Amino acid sequence: MEKASHLSVIVDLSPTQWHLSAQTSNQHPLSIETFLSQLLAFLNAHIASKHENSLVVFGALPGKSVMLYSSTELLSDDVPSLDANSYLPFKLVDSTVVQRIMNEFDAIGELEEEPPCALVGAVTKALCYINRITHPSSTTAGVAEDPSVVHDPRILILSVSPDLSSSYIPIMNAIFSAQKLKVTIDVCKVYGPDTVFLQQAAHLTNGSYIYLERRDALLQYLIMSFLSPTPIRKILAVPKQDKIDFRAACFCHKNIVDIGFVCSVCLSIFCQPLPVCST
Repeated sequence: MEKASHLSVIVDLSPTQWHLSAQTSNQHPLSIETFLSQLLAFLNAHIASKHENSLVVFGALPGKSVMLYSSTELLSDDVPSLDANSYLPFKLVDSTVVQRIMNEFDAIGELEEEPPCALVGAVTKALCYINRITHPSSTTAGVAEDPSVVHDPRILILSVSPDLSSSYIPIMNAIFSAQKLKVTIDVCKVYGPDTVFLQQAAHLTNGSYIYLERRDALLQYLIMSFLSPTPIRKILAVPKQDKIDFRAACFCHKNIVDIGFVCSVCLSIFCQPLPVCST
């Protein structure tokens, strides 16, 4: 029998990057409104695939990360009214995610300088959430396996922001934690240049990294590449990245370097030779 699947979605909600993405000067402009409508259709498809499937959505905002929706716990007391023409789980996902994002955008207001999005914080929260729901309880030892027990959890990152060199060490620590938890990290680069660190995250966790060439076909990319659970991907021809950028960030200036100098003791990377390791 097909096992339950868990999906943690991390949405990059940088107001500046989404403003740039919606510019008509782009070949395929994509606004946050159009993006959300296609994302919600993908989330509904995951819920509809199997009744026991679980879903959680995190938002990476400037300077903080928040949980926008969780299928296992109620984040708000505002339950949408029943409608005979809509499926309640779909309506709950749609209304909760959109309302929480709008509330967070209103709380941000106008900033003189936008801080970087807390993408690593969102990934860390997603890993903690997965560890909590997949950790077996001591009270269920010796009991028949529950069909709702999550197997092969995965994280999908929808990114629009460029790499932040200072986050190299935290994101590598998150990748190592994902490997230990056997969590697959998929990345969909919606806007902006390729991200070095997210390419490595997808490669090291056996996930897929896809750069959108046609952003007006976002929903098709999501369904064809990221809807299927990890075991089924062995049968399907899920696209993978052709080349991977394995560059690292130096520990001294936090710059991404092509050639670095590695300390033989602590394996720290520097952009220039140092007589004594600073770490």
